[in-house]
Amino acid sequence: MNQITQTAPTKEEAITVALEKLGVSRDDVSIILVEAGKKGFLGFGKKPAVVEVTVLKKEQEIKEVKVQEVEKVEEVTELEETVKKESVMEDVPTITNEQAVEETKSYIKEIAKEMNINDLVINEKRDGKFIYLHLNSEKAAILIGKRGQTLNALENLSQLVANKFSNSFIIIKLDVGDYRERRQESLEQLAERMADKAIRTGSKVEFEPMSSFERKIIHNALSVRVDIETYSVGTDPNRYLVIEPIK
Repeated sequence: MNQITQTAPTKEEAITVALEKLGVSRDDVSIILVEAGKKGFLGFGKKPAVVEVTVLKKEQEIKEVKVQEVEKVEEVTELEETVKKESVMEDVPTITNEQAVEETKSYIKEIAKEMNINDLVINEKRDGKFIYLHLNSEKAAILIGKRGQTLNALENLSQLVANKFSNSFIIIKLDVGDYRERRQESLEQLAERMADKAIRTGSKVEFEPMSSFERKIIHNALSVRVDIETYSVGTDPNRYLVIEPIK
């Protein structure tokens, strides 16, 4: 949210409340006085002040870019720590990242065969540390699983395999068809509906357990709202997200 209309007994109080909700300073906004307000006489004719406060676009864009940069760094760091802590595979001679990716693709195909999937085709795309593997099969639904649980598990295993062989840290991202994109859109829509429900009922709303990646999608989708807050509760794999209205 980059604009808010705020009501308070006085103009200055309304501005102060609006700035707190938007999380910015007075230098970062433009302020329009909608209603000056009246003190009234003996309690009669009293009217509150109303202001419209808008965050300057340039400042808002800078903040969004910074948030995205921090999130990407946090994601890389989180995955590096996960690989260090969770990998229980035996030590093997270090080989090139290209060979590590090929080993990972072979591993995925072996798993697919165990699932009676014999037509799997894997397309590869690279972007720095990120290796995107796109899986294609007539049995795509089996690879995805309920709410993407199979795909997420396969991605985690592939991450461990890749860094077992690689000579530097890489991040494996798996997708089947356009599932990740569709799932993100679905989660963002769900996030807005649940946030509206929290505001409407005045009570916190809890999601079912989901992966850290999916929780992050919801956190990001609701990060611009100032009427609610989001946080995660519990431990994986039963960690879930909560939306709570700000009162």
